[in-house]
Amino acid sequence: MKRTITHLADGRELLYFDRRDDADRSAADLRDLPPRPPASELRYDPLTEEWIAVAGHRQSRTFLPPADECPLCPSAPGRLTEIPSPDYDVAVFENRFPSFSGQPVGTAPVGGLSEVRPGTGRCEVVCFTSDHDSSFSRLSPEQVELVMEAWIDRTAELSALPGVEQVFCFENRGPEIGITLAHPHGQIYAYPYVTPRTRLSLQAAERHRRRTGGDLFADVLAAEREAGVRVVAANEHWTAFVPAAARWPVEVHLYPHRRVPDLGSLDADERAAFGPLYTRVLRALDGLFGVPLPYVAAWHQAPVHTGRDLSYAHLEVFSIRRAPDKLKYLAGSESAMGAFVNDVLPEDTARRLRSLAEG
Repeated sequence: MKRTITHLADGRELLYFDRRDDADRSAADLRDLPPRPPASELRYDPLTEEWIAVAGHRQSRTFLPPADECPLCPSAPGRLTEIPSPDYDVAVFENRFPSFSGQPVGTAPVGGLSEVRPGTGRCEVVCFTSDHDSSFSRLSPEQVELVMEAWIDRTAELSALPGVEQVFCFENRGPEIGITLAHPHGQIYAYPYVTPRTRLSLQAAERHRRRTGGDLFADVLAAEREAGVRVVAANEHWTAFVPAAARWPVEVHLYPHRRVPDLGSLDADERAAFGPLYTRVLRALDGLFGVPLPYVAAWHQAPVHTGRDLSYAHLEVFSIRRAPDKLKYLAGSESAMGAFVNDVLPEDTARRLRSLAEG
């Protein structure tokens, strides 16, 4: 793999990840770009003990441009994009409209009980392929491995930034999910705090260890593999299953069989085995309703400084689609109370996906 670092016209960092050592990524960004926006504010909610990022500059971000104006496609004569090169394998760059960044910020007094501090951190965009009309499910195993190498590289680099407490790699796919760009891509957030979901999971894992002496995530995986009824697909190194208490009408978790805290701790065989299984699961998801499935794919990795001995890196994929013509909206119970109601039996979802994955 060849890794090339360069910069865009406004100073943001751009990295190319290529399979070929002779790849030429010397093309410069010739655009006249406005200055980078200030960092967001973090405001503390004392009622939930959570940090909320307030990033007003994101209101002006690009929204569903036509394919011939896609900012994630390679640059071409007369059409300059975020990727100056005329082609690329995988490209990663700092988000132009970040939720967190290292830019200076001027926080105004807020009053009340809410503490305010700068939204330091970093947000990056990961372009999985230069092919605008492709999808992650159609990537070759070699291309998935290259994407994973980019995730691993960025997780390590971002974890070393001052103030970063957690690194989150994810993909939003489909207009129903709320994407703003259709090109196959994901994002990476480097948070200046440990996220609420991770805090809850690690607290549960710690209680489980004190009570049983076991590893919560490993025990969940072992129980699902033994029961088998919710397993969708598996190979020597990974298992994909629908969790017994799935929140979403379509939800699949992918675990490596060996506990590792983060993606960088996976060995070469585990990295190579991930792509063939994951893309098979994604194709099964697309076959579930006969239309491309909108989804969020979220990597759970250990925080930078805490809970690493309790963490178990795994991928969670979920969708709001519950039928070919119906979406699950987060209404009163879910949005106001955080109390999920799933309209679909997880065992039925697993059975249908298993049949599609085996076909």
